Amino acid sequence: MKKMSTKMLVEAGVLIALAMILSYVKIYEFQNGGSVTLGSMIPIIIFAIRWGSKHGVLVGLVYGFLQFALGTKFSYHPVGIFLDYIFAFGMLGFAGLFRKNIFTMIASVFIAMIGRFTFHFISGVFLWYMYAPEGMNIYLYSLIYNGSYMLPEFFISSVLVVALYKPLKRFIEQNNVATVKI
Repeated sequence: MKKMSTKMLVEAGVLIALAMILSYVKIYEFQNGGSVTLGSMIPIIIFAIRWGSKHGVLVGLVYGFLQFALGTKFSYHPVGIFLDYIFAFGMLGFAGLFRKNIFTMIASVFIAMIGRFTFHFISGVFLWYMYAPEGMNIYLYSLIYNGSYMLPEFFISSVLVVALYKPLKRFIEQNNVATVKI
């Protein structure tokens, strides 16, 4: 991994701060955690698209830690902290996997969201199973519960990536050295 430049670190700090601010703009929040926000993951996704997935994952991990440290805490279990916050938000860095054009970027955002969903799903099965309605399969419960906020987050994020593509294209292409070709 290429060493992080001062410019990259400053961008990471500003975009993490913006993501934290946007995470407080909630369209809907579920009682046991998870919410639909007004594009809170977009700054992390933009960083990942601009600087690549390796740096994006690192910034996502930091963002996940801050989500736990500064946000509404729904889990104090050490495994839950890693699954629901640090690892799940770290997956947002995979939005920088494919940066060739808008279609590959949306595919990367999808991969990042699936990654984040996977960690929330695992956490739901192993840590949050007791909230499943009696008689309901815990896998189905975790799928429905986590999918009910991750699916809208994916759509909001995808729409915003498409809307921001043209204005940010020059900045994205400026660092598009490690593009994976499909």
